[in-house]
Amino acid sequence: MHDPQELLKDGPQAVRRLARRRHDLDPAALADALRERNGAQAEVTRLRTELNRTARARRSGPPTEEEKASARALRAEVQRAEAAARTAAAHLTELLLSVPNIPLDAVPDGDSEKEAVEIRRGGPAPRPADGARHHADIGESLGILDGPAAARLSGARFAVARGAGARLERALRDFLLDLHTREHGYTEQSVPFLVDRDTMTGTGQLPKFEDDLFRTQVGERELFLIPTAEVPLTNLVAGRLLDSRSLPLAFTACTPCFRAEAGAYGRDTRGILRLHQFEKVELVRVCAPEDAPAQLELMVNHAEECLKRLELAHRVVLLPAGDLGFSARMTYDVEVWLPGSGSYREISSVSDCGTFQARRADIRVKRPDGTRTPAATLNGSALPIGRTVAALLEQGVREDGSVVLPEALVPYTGFRRILPGGDTA
Repeated sequence: MHDPQELLKDGPQAVRRLARRRHDLDPAALADALRERNGAQAEVTRLRTELNRTARARRSGPPTEEEKASARALRAEVQRAEAAARTAAAHLTELLLSVPNIPLDAVPDGDSEKEAVEIRRGGPAPRPADGARHHADIGESLGILDGPAAARLSGARFAVARGAGARLERALRDFLLDLHTREHGYTEQSVPFLVDRDTMTGTGQLPKFEDDLFRTQVGERELFLIPTAEVPLTNLVAGRLLDSRSLPLAFTACTPCFRAEAGAYGRDTRGILRLHQFEKVELVRVCAPEDAPAQLELMVNHAEECLKRLELAHRVVLLPAGDLGFSARMTYDVEVWLPGSGSYREISSVSDCGTFQARRADIRVKRPDGTRTPAATLNGSALPIGRTVAALLEQGVREDGSVVLPEALVPYTGFRRILPGGDTA
């Protein structure tokens, strides 16, 4: 959450420029709410000062009935003013909780992925899209993906993998977690998949994106299914004062992710690219604010290394301001080539959130000189299991219908090739 004075300190012109870069910001409403809060607080201060002055000026001896009545009336005014101040403060807080993070100056202007700036490409040369097959067709012909079974169980946007497909998913989980814990220095965590409202608010999912979340209610207890492991991983240090000498902290977890996809009607209805439930290996780092830029570059390299080991064609792009996630101030997307759709598609989003989440979740850093400051948090996917399977199928399919897997996965799968009918070799 932002400090409203800090947000508005550069004046209306700067705020209007921010609003053009982040269209979900209403600077006029923010300024009005801040003015209302400050005015209400000033009125409370004035009335309390008047009450104290009256009490000091009262003559010695028992108060007269007139003095008693005047004091009661003044105290009632103070109470009404305090109630109004609480209401104004709550309104400002509610508004601030819906204000997105401020993009860094290095982030380009633009409203969509079309304005993303390509940074580099990696992996083998992209396979031609002409005549390429969609991963859903490949998976069904191999007998390892069963969309109709998923639809019978749960409806649209769910998936069933069987046999070698399920084994491939398990192999990817183990491979990715081993890579991040053994080579990249992350500590694996096993975290809850259900969290409370405060936890969701700490990382920015609430209140703005409640329609995209799955919520449970048992009696009086309300819990949300996590949309990403970023939520519990970041909140592991919520409310804590961290010694700067212990930073950065680096966490990873593989969890199911649950998303209502409320705004995705009609998009990616085939296959396993956009599901209500999917698994993902997530990376989270917590550091001192001045170290965030270097940590962001490191995390992008970690995500990209996964694709290099899996021999997948990919590219890295810098997102424009209007396409940033709510909590991010700068984001690199790592996009994998999907010849079946003839396009690069996001497979990892690595974001620098600055102190935005730490202010909401009360994550602070204590420096050697004793000063305290909000921490910086960063997060990224590395990688989602379903989208990685889709890329492996589309880039690895051969003319005979079999799919060849990268050498790095063989120790985890026990096979190099998936044959039509689901057999392996």
